[in-house]
Formats: sequence, structure tokens, C-alpha cells
Amino acid sequence: MYLKKVDGPRQVTLPDGRVLSRADLPPADTRRWVASRKAVVVLAVEYGLISRADALERYALSEEEFTLWHSAVAAHGIDGLKVTAIQRYRQL
Repeated sequence: MYLKKVDGPRQVTLPDGRVLSRADLPPADTRRWVASRKAVVVLAVEYGLISRADALERYALSEEEFTLWHSAVAAHGIDGLKVTAIQRYRQL
């Protein structure tokens, strides 16, 4: 079996014991960003699976958009990323 050379780890263990691997990341051509996909990208960057710059490039995200995702997860968890809950979690 051939393993592709990648920078950084192939998987990381999250504080809750779950293992997050590169296979868990959404495809680079993702168009429909649901809360769970956003959360996986944020966790991957936060725990060093991929770098922030790699995530921004791979998913064509702006710095501002990723910062908003990260802030929402930090403040409210995955529920903060749900579009239907924006009014509830919006900072006034």
C-alpha cells in the first residue's frame, strides 16, 4: 500500500478521545458548508492536523470567514455554526 507524503501528522487525538484524520476532512471542492464540515476544518486547524494557511488555500476561505467559524466554535460549539441559529448566537 502506498501512502502519500504529507506535511504534518496523518491523524490527531482530540481531548475527548476522538481521532481526527485527514480522511475526515471535507473534499477540497466542497460547495455546501454545513456546520459539521465547518467544525471539522476548525478542529483540524486548532489541533494541528493542517495549518491555517493550508485550510484557507484548500477550501478557498477568506481569513475573516475562517476567523468567524473559529470564534463561533469557541463561543458556542458546533451549534454556533448553524445558519438557522445565527440570530440566537449573533454578538450584539
